[in-house]
Formats: sequence, C-alpha cells, structure tokens
Amino acid sequence: MNDTEQLAQFLRQYAPHDGAFELPVPGLKVHRYSRVNVEPVLTMSQAGLCLVAQGAKRVMLGEQIYQYDPSNMVLYSATIPVAANIVKATQTEPYLAFTLDFEQQKISELLFKIYPNGFPRLHDVKAIKVGDTSQSIINAALRIMQLMATPDDAEFIVPLIIDEILIRLLRGPYGQNVAHIGAADSSVNKVMKSIAWIQAHYVEALKVDELSNIAGMSPSAFHHHFKAITSMSPLQFQKTLRLQEARHLMMSQMIDVGMASAQVGYASPSQFSREYTRHFGLSPRHDINRLKNAD
Repeated sequence: MNDTEQLAQFLRQYAPHDGAFELPVPGLKVHRYSRVNVEPVLTMSQAGLCLVAQGAKRVMLGEQIYQYDPSNMVLYSATIPVAANIVKATQTEPYLAFTLDFEQQKISELLFKIYPNGFPRLHDVKAIKVGDTSQSIINAALRIMQLMATPDDAEFIVPLIIDEILIRLLRGPYGQNVAHIGAADSSVNKVMKSIAWIQAHYVEALKVDELSNIAGMSPSAFHHHFKAITSMSPLQFQKTLRLQEARHLMMSQMIDVGMASAQVGYASPSQFSREYTRHFGLSPRHDINRLKNAD
C-alpha cells in the first residue's frame, strides 16, 4: 500500500460521514463526500494546500476550470469564491482530501530562509494552481494523520511537519506562488487585503479608489492585479459574494426575495433578480424551489 492509499485510510477515520472536519491542530481539515454533484456548490476557498487521496473534484473560478485527483496537488493563494463539483466519488470509495490553510506570518518567517537574496518575480499570479503531487508532501500529510492518535505528540511535532510542507512548497516548482503569500509587499498580499475588506463590507457600495488605497496600489495597477489573481473585477467579486450570501439566506432562513436582496446590499429587488438569474441560471424563486426539492 502506497502513501496515498494509507493517507486515504486515515482520512476516512477522521471523516466518519460526508462533510468537512477540523483536526485538533488549527488550519488542518479532512473532507469526505460520497457522491458526485451535478449542481456546483458555491463556496469561499481559503489560501492553502489541498491533497486529494481518493476521488476527484472540479473547481470553477470565473471562466477558468480546474480538475484534480490523487495525481495532483492544489495551491490556493487567495480567498476566492469558487463553484465546486465532486466528479468522482461513491459510497465505497468516497472523495477524500486533506487541506492545510496557509498562515501569512508563518510563510513570511520561512520565506527569507529559503530566499535570503529575494525571491524571483511571479509572472503567473492566478489564485489557483494545480500541479503534480509531491510524494514528499503526501508522506508529510500521512505522518500528520498518524500523529492524530497521540495528541500529546501531535501538539509539538505536527507544527514542525507543517513547516516541512511549507519549506518543500517554497523550494518546489510553485515556490514563487507560495512565497508571494508571505511577502508583505507582493501583489498577492496586497490584493488579499482588499479581498478581506470586501468580505467584511460586501453590503456597502464599492469604491475601487478606496480599495486601491487599502491595497496600496494605483487604481489601474490594483484593477489589473485583482483580475489577474481572482479572474474577476472587484465589482464582479462583490456581486458574487452578495448573490452567494442571498442564496444561503433564502435557503437557511426561509426569507423572501425582497428581504434577501436588501440584506446583501441591493436597493432594487428587480435588479437583484436579474443579476441572480444571470449568475445561477434561474430566477431566485425557481432556483430555491429546485434546491429544496433536490434535498
């Protein structure tokens, strides 16, 4: 049995049913899903690493489509709204994945040890990067999962293995992508500051000049870097957050279209309905009825 198969066994132990499960060490999660979903699930992905041990997943960011399975590892360099489908999973062989959230401060600490003379300029700044799986990193994830059975050891050793994973990433083919998360003056980090502001204030009117000031960029440079990283403009990003939250409110709190549109910042319910229909392909009422019937 290879390391990926062993990792899958451990992930099953810590994910007893479908869902995402936090491990005792902050920033580590196990994901399990036992069926494919035709309807994309809209979610916010955090900056981090995803290792698939079994099954396959497809993620859409703007018009970009990424698919990954045990032969790939996935790097997210920013917090972004994505549409995701599990495309390979069964009850007996569910989709199983291990994720590690990136800490900007930790990457920053390691960054200058790996690149003491400065790191190379990053030309491909997209928020999602799919590459070949590193067996060394799979082995590190396996060792983390093995340590979960001994919490006293895990408390001290797992952070060291996380450092090992980050070092291997920084020294690997996508080291520049990870490095730019830790560098305070990188375009990725500057855009992430603006993303954090949009998340906290998405109901408010968006002023690109103010966002560019938060990012510490000129308006033209900010717009260019924001779109290069997220595959959408700041206004499109805000709209996506608003519509996703409105959909969640109508599903979870059973509120009507007018109330949902107002709560996410729309002054006009008719404008909200038009944009919702363009985004999800159905009017709010038809979409929510379909989702409820699907459940």
